[in-house]
Amino acid sequence: MADVKLSGVHKYYGNVHAVRGVDLTIADGEFAVLVGPSGCGKSTLLRTIAGLEDPDGGTITIGGAVVNDLRPRERNIAMVFQNYALYPYLTVNANIAFGLRARKTPEIEIRKRVSEAADMLGIGNLLQRYPRQLSGGQRQRVAIGRAIVREADLFLFDEPLSNLDAQLRDEMRTEIKRLHHEITTTMIYVTHDQVEAMTLADRIVLLRDGKIEQQGAPLELFEQPRTGFVAGFLGSPSINLVPATLKTSGGCVAVVFQSGGALTLPSARAKLLTGADGQEVLVGIRPQHFSRAGGGPLRDGVVSYSAVADLIQPTGTRTFTTIKIGGVDAVAELQAHDVSSHGERINLAIDLNRVVLIDPASGLVIS
Repeated sequence: MADVKLSGVHKYYGNVHAVRGVDLTIADGEFAVLVGPSGCGKSTLLRTIAGLEDPDGGTITIGGAVVNDLRPRERNIAMVFQNYALYPYLTVNANIAFGLRARKTPEIEIRKRVSEAADMLGIGNLLQRYPRQLSGGQRQRVAIGRAIVREADLFLFDEPLSNLDAQLRDEMRTEIKRLHHEITTTMIYVTHDQVEAMTLADRIVLLRDGKIEQQGAPLELFEQPRTGFVAGFLGSPSINLVPATLKTSGGCVAVVFQSGGALTLPSARAKLLTGADGQEVLVGIRPQHFSRAGGGPLRDGVVSYSAVADLIQPTGTRTFTTIKIGGVDAVAELQAHDVSSHGERINLAIDLNRVVLIDPASGLVIS
């Protein structure tokens, strides 16, 4: 196992500055997920760590050793690709063992490692089949098995689930999470799917335009985004952003919507916004911050809001309900039977303790 440290890493493709001075430390045994929109530099950064791309500046350290000048096979890493990269003319057994045989590992050790990896991944009954005889999920298990037998210091995953259907993605996420718990090796995983990032990561590293926008534990980024970009990227359905103006009066602070109506913020948040009277903001309300209001009193910081269900989208356990707030469409995530029909008026509760206020000029979260 090994820690990974990037110091001032840059990568150019002609005039395109793909990676812009990234500083990042990943602890020994940590599962770090690099996530972001297409073109943000996450795959380039991973390939640079792997040695498949040469950095144009900065240093890459794995296990305390600078590896900038080492070839990929000299870095003791294992990589799992999006397209599986299996040899079609070799059996599952031979595919998993290929790297070991190339390193002239003794056959008895090869058989032991292949058997252990196959049992761990539940593909022991597939060892004599060829890739063309396997499903997408089975092929990806073989690719992961080939990485496991290497007993590498570092595992790199480059969007390994993007070619799978939704059910298989769910299954493989579970397999990869279980694998990390069992072998406790450092893993760096690239994806554009924020659900994968949230469910797999010990730490999310969210990239934007070749730079780290924010990093931290999944719930930290979800609940405490530092920018509007982070708030908007993480979460499904996406956060609702409602234009408003702050209005202070007698120690209280309210968000006044451009289309009319206002919501008074909790006193603890109001103390942080003194002197903000008249400031324009985007009020970030996640769909999960809504609930159906009951008949009893609401706790501090939770306010009631009456709305009409413009659109309902049942998912079985939850119902995504589109309403109007501040004159714009917003999605509320409610219990399955909280709303039953289009046009129904519903009484909601909004937890203002959890909303974020974003400065539309700078894109920074101010509270």
